[in-house]
Amino acid sequence: MSGPRPDRRRLGLLALGAVLTRAWAWRGLTGAAAASGALTGCATLEDAGSAQARALLASPPADLPRNIHLADTPFFAQTELQCGPATLATLLNAIGRQVSPAELTPQLFVPERGGSLQVEMLAAPRRHDALAIRLPERLEALLRELAAGHPVGVMQNLGLDWAPLWHFAVLIGCDLDRGEAILRSGTTREQRLDLLTFERTWARAQRWAFVVRPPGDVPPTATAAALREACLGFERIAPASRAIIAWEAAARAWPADTVLGMGWGNALARAGQTEAAAKAFTAVAESTDSAAAWNNLASIRLQQGRALDARQAARRALLRAAAAEPELLAAVRSTQAEVEAALSRSPPAR
Repeated sequence: MSGPRPDRRRLGLLALGAVLTRAWAWRGLTGAAAASGALTGCATLEDAGSAQARALLASPPADLPRNIHLADTPFFAQTELQCGPATLATLLNAIGRQVSPAELTPQLFVPERGGSLQVEMLAAPRRHDALAIRLPERLEALLRELAAGHPVGVMQNLGLDWAPLWHFAVLIGCDLDRGEAILRSGTTREQRLDLLTFERTWARAQRWAFVVRPPGDVPPTATAAALREACLGFERIAPASRAIIAWEAAARAWPADTVLGMGWGNALARAGQTEAAAKAFTAVAESTDSAAAWNNLASIRLQQGRALDARQAARRALLRAAAAEPELLAAVRSTQAEVEAALSRSPPAR
């Protein structure tokens, strides 16, 4: 997007919630058996590491297919230490993004670490008009994504907690009757792994999994928090039109989420779609009474020359901020001052 960026105070209030853009705290390495730092918080007993698989095999949900096999998923055999690029190329090609592991390697491979970092795996798809979305740490969530036709990128520790061997692979199926997981892994096009064993390797990597989807496609198991992270990252490099699609789909999937609604409104505002932005902010403001939403609505109405409407929204923002969101008081008061100044320069006709 060209041209000057809009006032972040008025149109970028998401920046006030910096916690939303934090990278995931733990970043594992892939490829090197001698990676520094063992995982913490993983199950130490085998039974604990495969508890979810045992429960699914004993009593699978009635609405979950017993056998899922995404056989048409592309396959790229990894070269040495290149499981990250091979995994991501598989996921991107599965949604029609034609890219090879070799093209992805400069974006993902960290030579001094002997592999790829999780944060790079989540960031690289943005350059290819796609969002990488973290999944809940539940085996059932992975299977539900498979049932929706979505191959799942997984991280495994093929070693031990104290001697890890990190590895990325793509889960493409599950056979509950035979108790197997089906993966694109390493140089093996179709690896069938005992489901309990698969979960143990996944649990030792803190159950880290993600899907890659085009803008506008929301994974059925995605949480609001995961969508926030994905959309915030995507809009940093995506064209405005694509960012709007991503935010809108996320906001419609989680209509009560303030951040997603605000993200949609802000994206529309940055694209100059002021009336659509006003509608998005109004929806958030009326459903959540968010001071940020009222403030941004006031800003948009002021841009449209609707100063009286802007005054009403600014007053609602001030009331809410004073009562429950004091961290926004300075921004809200500044917006209100701009509204009053505009009214004093050009008072409404009586």
